[in-house]
Amino acid sequence: MRKQETNYFIFLITLIAALGGFLFGFDMAVVSGIIEPLKSQYGLSSAQEGLFVSCALLGCIVGVSFSGYLSDKVGRRKVLFVAAILFLISAVGFAFSEAYPILIFFRVLAGMGVGVASNVSPLYISEVAPSQKRGRLVVFYQLAITIGILAAYISNLFLQRYATANAGAGEGVLHWLFVENVWRGMFIVGVIPAAAFCLLLLIVPESPRWLVQYGRNEEALNTLIKINGSETGRLELDSIKEMASQKSGGYKELMRLPLSKLLALATILTALSQFSGINGVIFYGPTILKSAGIVTSDALFYQVILGSANVLFTFIAISKVDTWGRRPLYIIGSLCAAGALALTGLCFLMDITGWFMLFSIILFLLFFAFSLGPLKFVISTEIFPTHIRGTALSMCIMTMWVSDWVVNMLFPIMRDGLGIATTFFIFSFFCILSFLYARKKLFETKGKSLEEIEKAWNSEIK
Repeated sequence: MRKQETNYFIFLITLIAALGGFLFGFDMAVVSGIIEPLKSQYGLSSAQEGLFVSCALLGCIVGVSFSGYLSDKVGRRKVLFVAAILFLISAVGFAFSEAYPILIFFRVLAGMGVGVASNVSPLYISEVAPSQKRGRLVVFYQLAITIGILAAYISNLFLQRYATANAGAGEGVLHWLFVENVWRGMFIVGVIPAAAFCLLLLIVPESPRWLVQYGRNEEALNTLIKINGSETGRLELDSIKEMASQKSGGYKELMRLPLSKLLALATILTALSQFSGINGVIFYGPTILKSAGIVTSDALFYQVILGSANVLFTFIAISKVDTWGRRPLYIIGSLCAAGALALTGLCFLMDITGWFMLFSIILFLLFFAFSLGPLKFVISTEIFPTHIRGTALSMCIMTMWVSDWVVNMLFPIMRDGLGIATTFFIFSFFCILSFLYARKKLFETKGKSLEEIEKAWNSEIK
């Protein structure tokens, strides 16, 4: 195959797999526009509100807990279908449910879809990507998440304004969905990308590395040739077959040396990246901007600003991850993110409000978006052996969701109890820990095939 054809093929299947990331971002962010009208319509207590917001996380944990093992057993592609179907069912079910317990049920289903996608989509991309492009292609998954978040913010803003403009006029199902109960319309918009994900997965091949693991070498070769060309594809197959002789592994194997050191590296970097406070900045953005002295009468509009910055800055990671490498980007980004968070905390401490405060927050998003944000996915999908990669990645993603839960739960408490300045200084401290840990433990993987990494990591880990 010509190089242009192979580039088109790998780009196409990467975009399709990355739709899982788009749905992940959309589903988690769309709730920001739903909470207030839902509270008003159902008269929710604080406890019920907390249950509604946190129940999706329960679904995420459930989805992650079975997706890694299942993807190692039945294949990456089939489990991506599971995620797509969960997204589709939950979007329709939530939009048309009346009883509060049923709404909770469909939020849990949506969370399960997020959990599955957050695990298997980057795993699949890493296994089909050519080694020289793998970093930037896995970062496409993080880009898709940020685009999904931005799409949810824009969709919420548009539907809110549409409902306001058409209040009291019209009838029928569409009026009920998008005007009388606009929060339902905000959620059902997710049916469009979920249905597209289901259909497009029909043209996506199974991961060649998973196929070799189960002796389906001819199918694997066909896919590798489409990705790398005939000559390189055959060489890649030989390399994969050499490393695929091991039996499928489980959690017990990950607890033994030397894999336990790899697991510690990936999970610690993942936890520290979330303890940078990114979710506090994204989901509590309007509150922070109000504290900064910026008028936020239209909170959803300012969420669009932060979401746009997050998308744009992720392109830096895409352009540099395979040239600069994972380790330099992570070290530079984590140190600079610490500085930006400390600057934000200093602004609050010295009562420096207005646009300078906004600049410091956006500066943090810049550094997070090209280092701590996407690289945890790149690193976690690269360093584990094929036979246990799905299970290992599920543990890393589980760490991410538990860390997110801790941050989301503690941010309002820290903000009100310790003060917002101290809260940002604490987030800055965790970024410094990320910098120190990555400088000591993180080894470079750019430009190496997954099999070359597997051969080398045992000597690299100290």
